[in-house]
Amino acid sequence: MRYWRIVAVLALTGCATAPPVTQSATHLVVSAPRATALRRTCVELSQVREARVVDDRTIDFYLSGREVLRNTLPVACPALGHEKTFTYSPSLDRLCPVDPITVVVSGGGPRRGATCALGNFAAPPPAK
Repeated sequence: MRYWRIVAVLALTGCATAPPVTQSATHLVVSAPRATALRRTCVELSQVREARVVDDRTIDFYLSGREVLRNTLPVACPALGHEKTFTYSPSLDRLCPVDPITVVVSGGGPRRGATCALGNFAAPPPAK
């Protein structure tokens, strides 16, 4: 309740430029005004059940509890969409934006390909 009063005061004074931020037990959740889907800044590795590469910029992470989060890389990662396989080794027990992933190139035996930064995690758009 107190938090919203501060936001309201800042909005009235013209100083509110950032979207509301709330802290849950394990994740920092950022929600944009009028947005219907929440975004997560990080995803706990223990919650990741599967990751599916969509294209050179998009990876869908399937989490426990049937939740799916889409990560959109800030720039295309060469060969990611073709190889559909990557590795990661975060320093913490979670994946966050700018954590590096490395494409695994399969031709001629597995070898390392491009290394790229993850982007933001958000709910994928509804299926058509």
